Amino acid sequence: MPSISKTLTLLLLAIIIFTGCGPRKPEKSKISFKSVEGITFLEVSRKQNNGLSYNEYGFHLVPDWRLRFTSADSAALYSPVKGKFFNFPLALGTDSVFNIAHAFLKMKVMSKDSLVFQLLETEGDSMDLNKSRVTMRLYSEDYIKNKLKTDFTVLQRPSKQDTIFVRGLVAKANADIKNAFAASQPVQVISKNPNVVINKVTAKPSLLDNKYSTDDDYLNPSYKITIYKAYQDFNYMFEATVDSAGTWHYNKPLLGTFLGDESAKKNYIKVSTAIMNTYLKLFLTTTPGSSLGMKHASTISVDVRGIMASK
Repeated sequence: MPSISKTLTLLLLAIIIFTGCGPRKPEKSKISFKSVEGITFLEVSRKQNNGLSYNEYGFHLVPDWRLRFTSADSAALYSPVKGKFFNFPLALGTDSVFNIAHAFLKMKVMSKDSLVFQLLETEGDSMDLNKSRVTMRLYSEDYIKNKLKTDFTVLQRPSKQDTIFVRGLVAKANADIKNAFAASQPVQVISKNPNVVINKVTAKPSLLDNKYSTDDDYLNPSYKITIYKAYQDFNYMFEATVDSAGTWHYNKPLLGTFLGDESAKKNYIKVSTAIMNTYLKLFLTTTPGSSLGMKHASTISVDVRGIMASK
């Protein structure tokens, strides 16, 4: 008669074999864009989960994608810098997830008329399939022209909710410049003196990295100002707020550390403030920044260099 331990061993082995021979869960199929290949889609809206395109800092989600799926493993994105479409590898995953041009996206709606997908958040090598703060909506050229009978630029216009939200930000910023926020149309400075030269620092998009964004141009507007025939050679960097009337207000130096030398810091602020109140206010025409056509206080950075010699 077999022992109890031997009987249990045979039973366990039978269970393992039976389980291993049982039906396996079917593998999830990868997303396919075969049904919409060759169709050009234009992005008409890009919104946060709260339905807004703007946030409290003035950052604006701009719907600027033009997308066309060209094959099973590639898609074309339009480059506003180059003025044409470029092909990018297309990586397909399960759960309607795909990757293009360094962005992980999850398709929510797909038809020949429209696409709706979420921009997934990534951190290091991990990605949360259920966490997204941005939704992008695209319509096909044919749908916009022949069914909606409009232009995509009309569809991209700010919503009523965005207008109300920005109007509130403007009211706060103009009541107190401490509430200044980034202007969609940043401050403009124009020289009134031939000895004062202004260069606005602009972002340089990279085609290879798909970094077409020039958000920094309005989020952190920066200007290099050179003053010839100055009273002496100097170089000062500081941050200022320009109010809705175009008046400059000194904020802080941008030199970094003064190594604990408070006297040097006070002198730097004193001299750079004086330069702002003389050279910059006298020799520049300043137009305040605005968002959705509303002027408001916003912050800029300047690098001012004085040169005693002439141009």
